[in-house]
Amino acid sequence: MSPRPTPDPMKVALARGTLSRRTLLSSVGAFGMATALASCGTKGTATKTAPSDQAAKDLSDTEKIVRWSNWPEYIDVDDKTQKHPTLDAFEKQTGIKVTYAEDYNDNDEFFAKVKPQLQAGQDTGRDTWCSTDWMVARLIRLNWVQKLDKANIPNAKNLETALTQVEFDPGRQYSLPWQSGFTGIAYNPKATDGKKIESIDQLLTDPALKGKVTLLTEMRDTVGLVLLAMGKDPAKFTDADFQAAIDEIKKAKDAGQLRGFTGNEYGKPLAAGDIAACIAWTGDVVQLQADNPALGYVLPSTGHMIWSDNFVIPNKAGHKKNAEALINYYYDPKVMAAVEDYVNYISPVKGSKEVLLAEDPSVANNPLIFPSDAVLAQSHVFRGLTEAEETKYNQEFQALIGA
Repeated sequence: MSPRPTPDPMKVALARGTLSRRTLLSSVGAFGMATALASCGTKGTATKTAPSDQAAKDLSDTEKIVRWSNWPEYIDVDDKTQKHPTLDAFEKQTGIKVTYAEDYNDNDEFFAKVKPQLQAGQDTGRDTWCSTDWMVARLIRLNWVQKLDKANIPNAKNLETALTQVEFDPGRQYSLPWQSGFTGIAYNPKATDGKKIESIDQLLTDPALKGKVTLLTEMRDTVGLVLLAMGKDPAKFTDADFQAAIDEIKKAKDAGQLRGFTGNEYGKPLAAGDIAACIAWTGDVVQLQADNPALGYVLPSTGHMIWSDNFVIPNKAGHKKNAEALINYYYDPKVMAAVEDYVNYISPVKGSKEVLLAEDPSVANNPLIFPSDAVLAQSHVFRGLTEAEETKYNQEFQALIGA
């Protein structure tokens, strides 16, 4: 990697690659939810695969390749050559050639792309890819991803403790995180008369913010934060809890509290003060702070959402052992440190902070890239949904936001 200027710690925390990965995730907005209904949320549109039909003959020993699909600009890049140093090092170390495709632009769009092969029990042309938590839950539910052979991934022991037990994949049998990030609240002090906005309750009820609040079109982020504000756990909520959260949002909408629901296009109006406060992804704020450093960002005291994009290995992958070797490689703290030094997301690998303390202290000491145990303890993952729940909840939320 070519040298870069030493960044401001908070701005690094907010940078975290959002202009690539999260921008692409949010840019589909309500369309993404409509796609969810079309692609799999509707009953009967996806067939569960029998476990006996998941594996293919593993060609790893004779074909030294691995095919990896990932989100764009979500890995270390040499600014001069535009190559990926960690991938080059993996190939040199193992003799395994990586076919790296940046063709994962949206969870549902990607699912629709691979669904025909998975449903037909065919090779998708990929040995691994990185799906967001809720999509991993869907893939596991359908038996469309294979159990990881941890004997081939000894470095999995380095997984951060806070990420080891997740509701959608107990024991991390099918997935290991690639990168993680937070969802919280952004605000413009000029539009709030200098008041710090610290809670979801303020967003939904404070009369001083009336008509100047936006929530996200990403259901799991918006409903998740509202559930937390209501004292409910997004990993364990009931139908009644979900409906209560929807009712709270609808009450605020009907009262004129909300300006609307957005992807990350809240940026310009937030900077201008047309939006006083909003639910936001950390990285979106950094580009605005270059011109307006007063813009604030907080993680609510009631808890915040954490999302991860996770390695999975699809059914019929032709090079499963090679994919596991790749995952194992990135769970080496020194390798993951090189990735984090470039992308600035939350590292899932223990020991990567210690590497960066010597190599790039500004990143290592950033609490949003390497959050404290206390901050991680306040982080929550939205639980996996059944097929019926996925359809029902998406329809209810889509109706609420007027998509």
